[in-house]
Amino acid sequence: MPPSYLTRQGYQKLQEELEFLRTKKRQEVAERLHEAMEGGELIEDAEYEAAKNEQAFVEGRIQELEMLLANARVIEETGKMDTVQIAARVTIQEGDLEPEVYTIVGPAEANPREGRISNESPLGRALMNHRKGDVVTVDAPDGSFTVRILKVE
Repeated sequence: MPPSYLTRQGYQKLQEELEFLRTKKRQEVAERLHEAMEGGELIEDAEYEAAKNEQAFVEGRIQELEMLLANARVIEETGKMDTVQIAARVTIQEGDLEPEVYTIVGPAEANPREGRISNESPLGRALMNHRKGDVVTVDAPDGSFTVRILKVE
């Protein structure tokens, strides 16, 4: 499995999620299953099926997080950077639109609504290794567009 690039903050957040799932969530689901099994007809019991599905989801997420964290490569945020790299905070502008600020992260931490974009996304991939002042063409699913890099931190 290839390494997962995570910021220190992202690594900590995923560790906390894993701990919550292992301790609290597993116990909650086990109690739901136990209550549903005591409810009678297991084959027709919707609560039992829902609890089984939730248990499968929780166990799958635990495995996913364990593998992700085992293969994690933590990228330290070092402050000022010359080129766009993972953990860089980048200010860009498309044409006359308002400037936008993004932090480049690995796919596991990406959350565009919070301004955290993956280095593997079309925009993230286009910005990588460029500098302040560069004009970059982004090949997106809806078509290409250009942005100017205003700042790299």
